[in-house]
Amino acid sequence: MAEVRQALARAATTLGDRLEAELLLVHVLGKPRSWLIAHADDELDVTHAAAFDALVQRRSDGEPVAYITGRRGFWSLDLEVTPATLIPRPETELLVELALDRLPATGATRVADLGTGSGAIALAIARESPAAQVLATDASADALAVARRNATAQRLDNVRFAHGDWLSPLHGQMFDVIVSNPPYIESSDPHLGRGDLRFEPMSALASGADGLDDIRRIVADSRAHLNPGGWLLMEHGWNQGDGVRALLQASGYRDVFTAQDLEQRDRVSGGRFPG
Repeated sequence: MAEVRQALARAATTLGDRLEAELLLVHVLGKPRSWLIAHADDELDVTHAAAFDALVQRRSDGEPVAYITGRRGFWSLDLEVTPATLIPRPETELLVELALDRLPATGATRVADLGTGSGAIALAIARESPAAQVLATDASADALAVARRNATAQRLDNVRFAHGDWLSPLHGQMFDVIVSNPPYIESSDPHLGRGDLRFEPMSALASGADGLDDIRRIVADSRAHLNPGGWLLMEHGWNQGDGVRALLQASGYRDVFTAQDLEQRDRVSGGRFPG
């Protein structure tokens, strides 16, 4: 049998990532990461050691840690994720921040999250704005099931879910803010066949030759569901800010802007519906 510190060291060398090794081990043990420090000299029993080795091999083969453990942190939430959902990423928290900044200060507020996946964006907004009523849509019934479980686990009762493609489930409803992290990768991008992206749902990643097919549809169709002065905010690729702003401006949105992420790359663009 090996000590915890030894097992972690070997796994970190194999994966080239100490954090990933720790996340896999605490998943096997059912312990918090802080446990690893206090119990570094403990010995792993044969069962736990074998299970840990199996997970390290899966990660070494390329499977994302989030899918192996079934969990991913986002905002202040610990979320269930499955291969039916995109893995929430830290840069998407910028979209949440921008949406919260644009929620009306008073009165009833309605928010729509298009293509919600695990529910990360919708649930983060609902957590920070309990008075807001959030509707989350997704074309994948399996993804919506994950999002519903996450809402239940987080005890958030100001979120509803609707099955359907983009804005089709909104049925004439009106909103103050519409947000989306849609597919925006070019369908021919070689990165789709590399790394974690190989395991994520292609429908949540790629969107036509220039990556903007779904964004075009969202920009056009959101006009029928935004209250006067309401905001449309979308995440996109680092090289798509100019194109997304042009689409918004051509559709008559005002106050069009692009915000950059922590790495100073274009990440979120949006505009205000006239009125």
